[in-house]
Amino acid sequence: MISPSNFETVTVVTILAFLIDWIIGDPQSWPHPVRLIGKLITFLEKLLRETLARLKTAKPSSFVIAGAFLWLIVVSASGTAVWFMLRFAAEHLRPLWMLMATYLVFSAVCLRDLIRHTQRVERHLNRGDLEGARRALSWIVGRETADLDEAAIRRAEIETLAENFSDGLVAPFFYLALAGPLGAGIYKATNTLDSMVGYKNEKYLYLGRVSARMDDVLNYVPSRLAAVFLIIAGFFLRKDFKMAFSLWIKEGRFHTSPNSGQTEAAMAGALGVYLGGTSLYHGKEVVKPTLNGGGAVATSSKVIDAQNLVKFGTFFCLVLAALLYFASAWLWAAPFGWGLGL
Repeated sequence: MISPSNFETVTVVTILAFLIDWIIGDPQSWPHPVRLIGKLITFLEKLLRETLARLKTAKPSSFVIAGAFLWLIVVSASGTAVWFMLRFAAEHLRPLWMLMATYLVFSAVCLRDLIRHTQRVERHLNRGDLEGARRALSWIVGRETADLDEAAIRRAEIETLAENFSDGLVAPFFYLALAGPLGAGIYKATNTLDSMVGYKNEKYLYLGRVSARMDDVLNYVPSRLAAVFLIIAGFFLRKDFKMAFSLWIKEGRFHTSPNSGQTEAAMAGALGVYLGGTSLYHGKEVVKPTLNGGGAVATSSKVIDAQNLVKFGTFFCLVLAALLYFASAWLWAAPFGWGLGL
């Protein structure tokens, strides 16, 4: 079982994982737990749909129940796999535990790739290659990009930087701090489910409802912490942190998502740009509230500023994670140690 002195080990694992992510990003040739989770989701979705078809039921309630089973099976399988791997390593070879824990944490964060992808989009735009920018943007956003102009592309970049700062960095570290790699694994499984089946369209409105709701629940606290980190980063980077705070309080709740609006409103205020508006998702027009309606149009320099806010905000996230590790080891050592496989 973990003791209060072991929190240094977990902090080292986190820092190592963060540094690896920052140096190499997410090599596509490497095995990745999220890709395995994605394959499991695809298999189970097909199986559940075939089962419902054999039962000859098209009731919305049937699809909601099937979606609940989908979430439960994927999260249980992911959490169980993480726990058994760490438990086996902890009992047989401590260096292996360090290696596995570091890799699991590394696979749960995605800061470097997020920055790298937005930089790729900017390179296309700076060369005047609008089509290339649209294609590059389509790798990191869910909206359709074929008809976006330069300003809309940059607005989408800033929005995805804000949203993924919460989903891809703050939330994994938050649950890692509370329950070790097991907590981060369960969060990542839920987040992957939401990204694959959590759409409000005809295909997934009911099947993905539970996954979408659970993702909202798990991101509630991290998204608000992420907004605070962006505001603090804005203070140190001499951005309009007062407007960031004001917009976060006033407009963060206006977004169609209970969580995405938190970081987007803070980011819009810090940069002085407007975000949101109308976008196409799978052929359907989705109207999102405009955040900071009186703000400027997103430009290349604003995208760079957004990248810097995310980078700087990461520092505060790591500090909070270390403090939470220490608190976890002292206040609820047994659950935290269980999440570490110890």
